[in-house]
Amino acid sequence: MILFGTKGYLYQLAILTLVCGRCGNPAAHTLRKRVTKFTLFFVPLFPISTKYQTQCTFCGAEQQLTKEQAEQLQAQGASGHGGHVHGQPQQQPYQH
Repeated sequence: MILFGTKGYLYQLAILTLVCGRCGNPAAHTLRKRVTKFTLFFVPLFPISTKYQTQCTFCGAEQQLTKEQAEQLQAQGASGHGGHVHGQPQQQPYQH
């Protein structure tokens, strides 16, 4: 018998101050990376899906990003233009 499946991980990459496209407020947005990994016998082996998104902390609106857009926003935050980037990404499992 072989046990396999998937497990999701949520990494908080940065907190940026952006103008929300939905509510129009200049608010903090979390930049997150969601990775789904293939598991064999409950051991995560390799990623099968990676998605990036921002979420407005004021209204909760989420926006999907490409990898390039996420890297650009993270670089802007690291250079001091638009937010604070944490030294180590925070990892949290999420439920599907």
